[in-house]
Amino acid sequence: MRYIIYFLLLATTIANSQTDNLDQFWNEYAFTKPLSQNWVVELDAGFTSSSTSENKAIFHYITQTYLRGWAHYYPGDRWKMSIFYAYYSNKNVPELNQSEAPEWRSALQLSYSLFKDYRIKVNLRLRLEDRHLHNDDGYFEAVERLRFQVKSVYPINDVKIHKGVLYCFAADEVFFKTDSQVSGPENFDRNRFTLGLGYEFVKDLLVEVSYNNEIMPRKDTDKFVNAVQVKVIFNDFLPDLIKSFKRTKKAVDEGNGGL
Repeated sequence: MRYIIYFLLLATTIANSQTDNLDQFWNEYAFTKPLSQNWVVELDAGFTSSSTSENKAIFHYITQTYLRGWAHYYPGDRWKMSIFYAYYSNKNVPELNQSEAPEWRSALQLSYSLFKDYRIKVNLRLRLEDRHLHNDDGYFEAVERLRFQVKSVYPINDVKIHKGVLYCFAADEVFFKTDSQVSGPENFDRNRFTLGLGYEFVKDLLVEVSYNNEIMPRKDTDKFVNAVQVKVIFNDFLPDLIKSFKRTKKAVDEGNGGL
């Protein structure tokens, strides 16, 4: 009941404020490499293009590019612990209060998989991000952000994901942050809903296409984002750093999400 009340209050706030509707394209490439049965490293990069209030073209200009390095540890069949360090080049990002805000970001993430023995996979993910955004006063301002996501994955034409299998996925994620000069005074950052399809074309090469809807309540003008994302995943791709082991794979690695 409290969640229903919360979303009703959120909807009322949005209905009584100015809104800015944006169309975006998100693109990401992820490269992973197992180091042992318990450890996997990952490198991913991507960019975001966006429309503006004056120009509705989805590729009007690039608002963000990033490079991110991950280390994943699997203590058991259901748990995954991850850390990353990344650099983001932010330019005219809608939710930030200045035109340019280079950013260094690190995070600690914990994932838990439900329904291990079922065809449908449900993953719970909690991430704490430490963001350092360069502000107009010339120094990096710290912003902490907490994210919680529920994601489900369902193979369509087989019980597990492998070469030639189409799968669908859906997720919802809420973001909470500390207030800052760059990111604004709001503590509730956004809600992101995702719905998509994925396909493994050849062994360890997957492509995912999804629709993403973001609601970002803001003091003056609320932001609504409709985004199409294309994500390309190359598993077991990076060069051997140490002797490579073949990890026992799940139906799908639940993904780290981006942005």
